[in-house]
Amino acid sequence: LFNLAAGTMLFGESQDYSTAHQLLSACMEAGVNFFDTAEMYPVPQSAETQGLSEQYSGRWMKNHSRDKLIIASKVAGPSGQMTWIRGGPHKLDAANINTALDDSLRRLQTDYIDLYQLHWPDRYVPMFGDLDYDPSCTYPVSMQPATRLCH
Repeated sequence: LFNLAAGTMLFGESQDYSTAHQLLSACMEAGVNFFDTAEMYPVPQSAETQGLSEQYSGRWMKNHSRDKLIIASKVAGPSGQMTWIRGGPHKLDAANINTALDDSLRRLQTDYIDLYQLHWPDRYVPMFGDLDYDPSCTYPVSMQPATRLCH
């Protein structure tokens, strides 16, 4: 494992596939073999681009020895801002994590991910411009269907 990881959160938004390919290849040439992505990337997030960072990384990985790469990805927790991810927001239960993992594996064109993480917890947290924690902005316990209780 290298001491440095390269992030891919802009692949598919401000960086097209050609640029992403060049950056990933330059990292490998410099000895960086650890790449981080997420199901929600790129940012800024949108339904139209969601998953492109994993797709670009997967296309690039097809021309490289998978056993020489360390791939990290993340499952998105519930968010009232990204309702298009798995038709959410949904709680991080086994079914949703497995669905997200299967979708990431498909986009990455691989049969395993070395490090799979929760992008944020299964509870309300201030994010993407929210500056203060507001406990009244919680998600319903049932999460069926989940809606944010404040704006």
